[in-house]
Amino acid sequence: MKKVPEITAAFWIMKICATTLGETAGDLFSMTLNIGYALSSLLLMGVFIVLLQMQLHAKKYNPLLYWSVILATSTAGTTMSDFMDRTLGLGYAVGSLILITLLVTTFILWKKTEKSVSVT
Repeated sequence: MKKVPEITAAFWIMKICATTLGETAGDLFSMTLNIGYALSSLLLMGVFIVLLQMQLHAKKYNPLLYWSVILATSTAGTTMSDFMDRTLGLGYAVGSLILITLLVTTFILWKKTEKSVSVT
């Protein structure tokens, strides 16, 4: 049961594009639509959680769903970073430390729950 793409040059090109689009989309919500970083972060995290649940329950690789999750990750992450830096005044170093701690905690819980961190 394979739910992820092959890691090729095309994968990395798509990943870079998704990261760039994530920065732009985050700014669209928070600055252009003027709803602020806090509300944008909540909204985009909600979208990410819904898409992630769909990906986790998918029976096979679906490129549109997979790349939607990647884009949602990038968009929500960028907006949360901006919220921590610009609204809370924590700076990117402290914000990064918070996000890294959350990521490591997620991997630890995943490993304890699933007995593996395999995505396939």
